[in-house]
Amino acid sequence: MTKLKLLLSITVVAFLSIQQIQAQSTQSPNFVLIVADDLGYADLSINGSGQIATPNIDRLARDGVNFTNGYVSAPVCSPSRAGLLTGKNQVSFGYDNNLAGNQPGFDPAYLGLPITQLTIADRLKELGYATGLIGKWHLGDQPQFHPTKRGFDEFWGYTGGGHDYFKAEPNGKGYLSPIECNYKTPQTITYLTDDKGDECVDFIKRHKEEPFFLFASFNAPHTPMQATKADLELYRHIANERRRTYCAMVHRLDVNIGRILQTLEEESLNENTLIVFISDNGGPVDSNASINAPLNGQKGTLLEGGIHVPFIMKWSDHLPAGKTYHHPVISLDFAATFLQAAGVTPKHSEKLDGVNLIPYICGIKKTKPHESFNWRFTISAAIREGDWKLIRLPDRLPMLYNLSKDISEQNNVALQHLERTKSMLKKLGDWDIHQPHPLFLEGAVWKIRQLELYDLTYPLEQPK
Repeated sequence: MTKLKLLLSITVVAFLSIQQIQAQSTQSPNFVLIVADDLGYADLSINGSGQIATPNIDRLARDGVNFTNGYVSAPVCSPSRAGLLTGKNQVSFGYDNNLAGNQPGFDPAYLGLPITQLTIADRLKELGYATGLIGKWHLGDQPQFHPTKRGFDEFWGYTGGGHDYFKAEPNGKGYLSPIECNYKTPQTITYLTDDKGDECVDFIKRHKEEPFFLFASFNAPHTPMQATKADLELYRHIANERRRTYCAMVHRLDVNIGRILQTLEEESLNENTLIVFISDNGGPVDSNASINAPLNGQKGTLLEGGIHVPFIMKWSDHLPAGKTYHHPVISLDFAATFLQAAGVTPKHSEKLDGVNLIPYICGIKKTKPHESFNWRFTISAAIREGDWKLIRLPDRLPMLYNLSKDISEQNNVALQHLERTKSMLKKLGDWDIHQPHPLFLEGAVWKIRQLELYDLTYPLEQPK
């Protein structure tokens, strides 16, 4: 057989195998995207926590695929979610900063996810999906950015970056803002994580006869640090009050993820639902007592602790159960994965930065999903290339780490590998200068704060 015939045969077999995976279901698959907020990498029992039991998230990993090198495209909430929901590195459309108040010299009409960018919800809605967002939005609070104008049929939640867990006020602002809902009068808040669980369960039951996309956007364990008395009692043995509250909040998050999984099983939707679990960024160790061990750094940094997150995917009978996948992947991959699972191949003109992960997980494609990643966030930028990662900051020489030997990023080897440092710095710079200007900025005080975070000492071992 000639090399050309062999190549054609391999290509045909791979194509047919992908088609078979996508056609195994007799109907369009459902999608449930579960996003935790500010969750520490180490704070799941699947990742070694001895303090917090997370049996439902663990079960999701046990029955699905656990990605040990899962990343987000930004180390803070809003730009991370912008990338996750569009499938594009948000820097490519000017979303470099976290969303906050408008700064002088900027047009507030652009203070949100650009209306030129399609979301996963936009695309799935065009395919006849029922689409719903339960919880946090944080991608713009002006009318043009509202979730119901960005592809979501239903919205129960709040447009800001966080919320009080026990109360809302009719005319409240910020964390006390009223809960919005476009399909019923929202109930009085009991405990917000439970209320979101209620709404997710209700959404699944109401739309079980049609394909649906549910974005279960939790804010736990984001501040304010508030937990129920019963959950605090479970962790009364933890002396540190903030850590005790954090553990209780993660426990309650896990309970409600369990309710979502149970509802899918009870409604016979489990086999035909692709479920994803991720955190929008690493844990902010300094503010919510999270732990990212063995990862160094935290939310707001491009160290591993800011962007390397829990990352789980499950689709019964379609993806292998109990698989651990080690090649680097990123939240930008969800859009392409969801769309191709729904039977649509994104057009090249859409310029998605993510890829469909299914053929890689199933072993149909033997190569890595990605050879490299780039990040840019306010004062910082980074590139990962294979096992090597370089971070660029404004006040020091580049930092270079070999993650295969130094996942905790303790040994900067930039000067020992000067040629690699120069090469990666140039690639990062070439990418950087081709990105547009930011559409908005957060307050200048955050630049100082982010730089300071690189000089803190972080726990690199699990607490006893």
